[in-house]
Amino acid sequence: MSTLSAGILLFLIMDPLGNIPLFLSLLRNVRKERRRLVLVRELLIALVVLFAFLFGGQYLLHLLQLKQESVSIAGGIVLFLIGVRMIFPPQHGIFGDAEGEPFIVPMAIPAVAGPSTMAAVMLLANSNPGRTADWSAALFLAWLATAFILLSSTYLFRWLGTSVLTALERLMGMLLVALSVQMFLDGVVAYVRLAGVH
Repeated sequence: MSTLSAGILLFLIMDPLGNIPLFLSLLRNVRKERRRLVLVRELLIALVVLFAFLFGGQYLLHLLQLKQESVSIAGGIVLFLIGVRMIFPPQHGIFGDAEGEPFIVPMAIPAVAGPSTMAAVMLLANSNPGRTADWSAALFLAWLATAFILLSSTYLFRWLGTSVLTALERLMGMLLVALSVQMFLDGVVAYVRLAGVH
C-alpha cells in the first residue's frame, strides 16, 4: 500500500464529513469563544492516541501473539461494518446526546480516533514496520485534512446542507466498504499462502 493510499484510507475511516453534525451538536452547549479551542484540543488528543497506536501497536500484537493475516481479516470486517453504518446510519446517532463541554469522549475517542482507525494504524505498522515514516506521514495528512474539515464545520454545514453532507458520507462509506473487502481478501490470501507453506 502506498503512502497516499494509506492516507486516503485513514481519512475515510475518520469520516470528518459524517462527524460534522455530531461535532456541531456536541459543541452547541459550549460557550462560543471556547468552541474552537475545545475542537483543537480534542483533535490533538486524537492525534496523540493514533500515533501511540502506530508506534506501540506492533508490540501489542506481538504481546497478544496475533499474526498480520488475522489482523488484516479482522480489520477488513471492522472497516466493512463501519462503512455499512456510514451508508445506513442509525436513526439516533452512535453516541447519543451529550451535555456540557466534551472532553476526550466522544469527540477525540471514538469520533476521530475510533477502534477502526486504531486497528488500521496498527495494521499499517505491522504490515511493513520498515515504513513507519510513510505511515506517520499518511496518518498526519489524514488527520490534517480531517482537522481542516471539522474546524470549518459550521461553514460547511451552512454551505453544503444536511442532504449533501449525508450523500458525501454515504459515498465515503461505499469507498470504505470496497477498501475493507480488499483488505479482507488480502488477509485471506496471505493466510492461505501461509497455511500452504506449513
